[in-house]
Amino acid sequence: MSHDTRDQILDTAERLFAERGIDAVSLRTLTTEAGVNLASVHYHFGSKEALVTEVFGRRVERLNRERLEMLDEVERQAGDDPLPVEDVLRALFAPAIRTSQQSGSTFMRLCGRMYAEPAEYVQKYFDEKFGPVIERFTAAFTRAVPELSPKERGWRLHFAVGAMVFTLLESEKLKHYSRGLCDPSNVEEAIEHMVQFAAAGMRAQALLAGEHPADELKTPPPPPSEEVTV
Repeated sequence: MSHDTRDQILDTAERLFAERGIDAVSLRTLTTEAGVNLASVHYHFGSKEALVTEVFGRRVERLNRERLEMLDEVERQAGDDPLPVEDVLRALFAPAIRTSQQSGSTFMRLCGRMYAEPAEYVQKYFDEKFGPVIERFTAAFTRAVPELSPKERGWRLHFAVGAMVFTLLESEKLKHYSRGLCDPSNVEEAIEHMVQFAAAGMRAQALLAGEHPADELKTPPPPPSEEVTV
């Protein structure tokens, strides 16, 4: 059982998980595609669950390290001042999008599967690996947009991550339906479009519960007893 066999299993599993989803890929399918027998998978990984975490781990640990290094630098440059929301978003988005360029579309789709996969053990792994990163970025967004309530920040951070995940999963559809105008393979452009879009959402004025957005456009009349000055 060589190290090459182990890498072959990991590479094949990464491709199949990205293409079809984790639950949809059986060990029989995996071994057929990889050109190995079932004993090889059990020898190197022990179980499908362990294989899944290994596939994610070899990509995710570096990804999270790069995110936190970028965030450290944002915090260092800001000192005691509020953090620029664009810089915090860039630290969140850029490592994933740039890594996708280095690893190809397979990694982009794998990241999307990792976020969206419903399997319980995948979610447990996600919580273990991303929990500390989420805590750091939640604290960073608190500094970047302190005027928002924790509830409002939670919604907006969720939507921002959703934009990233959907782009990772459906980058080819974006290129197709825009007739090539929007090309996620132009990584730096994709990052900046995503950052500016999410930053506008993070900065948008919060609405009180029960308010309608249209109400923001209405100017209430002044009380009759007060003089109006321009």
